[in-house]
Parts: sequence; structure tokens; C-alpha cells
Amino acid sequence: MKIMAVDYGDSRTGLAVCDRTEFLASPVGVLEEKNRAKLLEKLVYASREYDVKEVVIGLPKNMNGTEGPRAEKCRRLATELGNILDIPVRLWDERSSTVTAYQILSGNDVYGKKRKQTVDGVAAAIILESYLAYRKNMAQKEGSAE
Repeated sequence: MKIMAVDYGDSRTGLAVCDRTEFLASPVGVLEEKNRAKLLEKLVYASREYDVKEVVIGLPKNMNGTEGPRAEKCRRLATELGNILDIPVRLWDERSSTVTAYQILSGNDVYGKKRKQTVDGVAAAIILESYLAYRKNMAQKEGSAE
């Protein structure tokens, strides 16, 4: 099943999509949109363009597990998107995804403007990889329980 991950930001929102086998998560772009209604329209369009069957929105929790104002914005976005789409919209803990994205880009000598343009898409791919690993682990547990 194809799944799209969203790394929601006030100015830029990263998107990543996996293949139908849920093996490979790839960044597919960054939406530069500050207007929430327009962002929702673009997310709906992207979900249809990539023919995804589920959307995962990164939920930024603090390292101690608490949630701040940014998490509330993500919860609101997930609710609004879920009211529009006919597919599941889930929240997924994204702690450290942007930090990890910066480390990956630094390791590949990506700096400056290019880095700013790609970091949110890479962060979305990291969120999606984490979610896919969880799904695979749960499927293995269910298979071994039979």
C-alpha cells in the first residue's frame, strides 16, 4: 500500500511516499505554503496524485514525551485533512526527524540553499521509514502469534 508522510511546518511542509511494497520511502517534495487552507488543498491533491491509501503526519513531541504548541498544530492539520480525505490520516511520533535529516544532508555534503530546500522532504522520509518499520514489526508479531 502506498503511504504518504507529511512533515508539517509553518512555511514549508515536506512530503515523502513509499512504494506499494512499503519497502522504500522517498522524499517527493516540499510544499512552500503558509496559508493553512491552501496547504490542505495541496495535501489533498498530492494524496490523489500519488494514489496513497494512508497519510501519516509527523507529531513533534518533546524528548520527555510531552507535547507543545507545534504538536497541537499538527493534530489540527490531521483532523482537518481526515475530514476531507476518504483514507486514514494518522499521527506518528517524529522526535528528532529534522535533526536526523540535517545529519544525513551534512553527511552527503548538502549545504546552503539546496539543504534548506530538501531538509523537510528528507525529514518526511525519515518519519515514513519509522512508520513502515513499525508496520513491518507489527505484521511479524501478528504472523508469529498464529
